[in-house]
Amino acid sequence: MSAAPMRVPYLEQPPAVIPINTGRQLFVDDFLIASTDLQRVFHQANKYQANPVFFPETKEELSGAFDNSAVTYLGQGGVFFDSRERLFKMFYTAGWRGGLAMATSKNLVNWQRPDLGLAGGNIIIPPGPQLAGGDNAIMVDLQTTDSTQRYKAVIERLVDGNWATNYNSKGASPTHTLHTSADGRIWSQGVEMGRASDYTSFFYNPFRSVWVFSIKRNTKRGRARYYTESKDFIRNMDWDSSVYWVGADSLDKPDEQIGDPAQLYSLNAIAYESIMLGEFYIHLGPSNQVCEEGKFPKITELKLGFSRDGFYWHRPDRNAFIAPTRKEGDWDRAYLHGTMGVCLVMGDSLWFPYCGYSGVAPDGARGMYTGASVGMATLRRDGFASMEAGNKKGVLLTRPVTFSGKYLFVNVDCAAGELMVEVLDEKGKKIKGFAAADCKPVSTNSTLQQVTWKNNADLSSLAGKNVRFKFHLRNGKIYSFWVSPDESGASYGYLGAGGPGYDGVIDDKGSKAY
Repeated sequence: MSAAPMRVPYLEQPPAVIPINTGRQLFVDDFLIASTDLQRVFHQANKYQANPVFFPETKEELSGAFDNSAVTYLGQGGVFFDSRERLFKMFYTAGWRGGLAMATSKNLVNWQRPDLGLAGGNIIIPPGPQLAGGDNAIMVDLQTTDSTQRYKAVIERLVDGNWATNYNSKGASPTHTLHTSADGRIWSQGVEMGRASDYTSFFYNPFRSVWVFSIKRNTKRGRARYYTESKDFIRNMDWDSSVYWVGADSLDKPDEQIGDPAQLYSLNAIAYESIMLGEFYIHLGPSNQVCEEGKFPKITELKLGFSRDGFYWHRPDRNAFIAPTRKEGDWDRAYLHGTMGVCLVMGDSLWFPYCGYSGVAPDGARGMYTGASVGMATLRRDGFASMEAGNKKGVLLTRPVTFSGKYLFVNVDCAAGELMVEVLDEKGKKIKGFAAADCKPVSTNSTLQQVTWKNNADLSSLAGKNVRFKFHLRNGKIYSFWVSPDESGASYGYLGAGGPGYDGVIDDKGSKAY
């Protein structure tokens, strides 16, 4: 179990020709790049100014348990856009060790607690070790053909069903149960899986058509993740055969003031455009014992990883994508969590729900798991990394690619500069009509901008051929490119947890969804 960063085989030996029919092609790594003198810059999310957008208000949320109170937490929970009901839905825990609850919103900012007529108010499953359980992970499966399994969940069950003894009973980790639902309200009886620690989660990898469980276990190097997969969410899922996957590594540096080794507290993932986007919860300490005695929350930061196969993770930027403030009195002082679904798409922005802990309840009570609220952070669409040029023109040449679409689009910010694109053959020779001099210059700031040439409005004559794109950029940033079969610029890539302009989690709308 090495402390070295994970090796990524597809980056060490990229394919000779890369198909780009699915999704926007992001510049988060060198997978697509043959050569460039542009500079790659990674970007962090911007916290919504009116955070928190959801906080403890009901009796259940404000009530205390095990010396903690005032909690609405995503652990893991889930935030998704339900395209049938045209609503954002948030599954969360109402109160520390409380019931499973649901809130709804039309804009991710203003949330309602609908009366579900189940366990009181917006509570779906009441609290209890064998009811709502400990933590949970919930996903709206917008691609399933089985309407009874549209919602999927894993719920943590303690070893002997007793909160008071917690993990110490029998010296074993909790069990977990898998559930499905047609509507997210009435759930199936649980199917018991193997043992694992808390914050175990799952995701669907559409690039390989498998369900993956991100299983939390303790190792000699602290908290880490184990991996298992199956074509079916429940059938043939075998946690006991899971393999060590990933943990914090030598590039995850300790907090200078705390000094504890970094650990991987959790890992959620979702398909976004042409990649799997991973949200890594990096635990920096202090230990639970120190935090319990001091009545303050531990530090976790949210960082990103990128994968093109769903197993091997590239983590080029170790800065926090969303960081706790570490300041007394702030709602997101510490113990940040993301959620199942990771991000949502609204127009030209990505929205990232996250949970933070202040350690202080409205009545002044303090606790390690006290004062949890939910906020939002945003990022430009595709905005994880940009390739940038200054006053001097820079160039980026792709590896050979192939496509079946017609229209070239870019996500670019060069309103004060210029972008031109030429198309070369596989050997790097110019193709008549597609030289840089033939390209109509682009000078704009747009997340969806078509590129054309003077005598060629599209790339239909090059479909199915092996070609290279050469981007010439001055005073600008380019985030992605893609070839669409539609004039709308639909990428036919994946949309994280969805968004209000779409009917599912695949972009078949393009500009019509903006």
